Amino acid sequence: MGKTIALFDVDGTLTAPRKQATPELLAFMQELRKHVTVGIVGGSDLVKIKEQLGEKTITEYDYVFSENGLMAHKAGELLATQSLKKHLGEDNLKKLINYVLKYVAELDIPIKRGTFIEFRNGMINVSPIGRNCSQEERDDFEKYDATANVRKTFVAALEKEFASLKLKYSIGGQISFDVFPLGWDKTYCLTFLKEFGDIHFFGDKTYEGGNDYEIFESDRTIGHTVTSPEDTMKQCTELFLPKKA
Repeated sequence: MGKTIALFDVDGTLTAPRKQATPELLAFMQELRKHVTVGIVGGSDLVKIKEQLGEKTITEYDYVFSENGLMAHKAGELLATQSLKKHLGEDNLKKLINYVLKYVAELDIPIKRGTFIEFRNGMINVSPIGRNCSQEERDDFEKYDATANVRKTFVAALEKEFASLKLKYSIGGQISFDVFPLGWDKTYCLTFLKEFGDIHFFGDKTYEGGNDYEIFESDRTIGHTVTSPEDTMKQCTELFLPKKA
């Protein structure tokens, strides 16, 4: 039987969306490492994950998988990287970006800000409202999108237009969705964890269409749905920490 690892999503699992982790959570994670191997798997790039979990993130956790594992670190050392630009080619990438920008330009939503596309190493992040919006505007858009289905409709249009590219669209966070090749979702990080027999995954968006769904449903993982960082700590205490007398 192999070793055990606990893998954690970031937004909604270890932090409030796009917020910094609390000192309590960070201390808990280090205590947890005394009992089980701990890994982080986030859709964001490494810069954003460090903003939320701290500058020393790659050395404070056993594994850190940014962009779903398309950039993988183990014990502070870079394991591997993958490139969307090489995979799709410049012509296909340009068509995809042009379509997204045109769609956003014609989209009628209450407000728009800036940075509608963020190009990452292994994926594109698309935000209908724009990533430059304030936290209050993020919160308002999330509520609006829950009934207006802006992101779901956008994704459906892209799926139809670019079916031949075999892309996956994953709605996550409050204001955006990720675009990446099939198989480059969070299950991609599992390719680096073959030595582990039990892989526990903790995430909040574990429903179909959410960016935790594929890894949550994977045959290789034991999935746990959480509702907040506090719930994450509660579930991990029950699972991994020794019972107090």
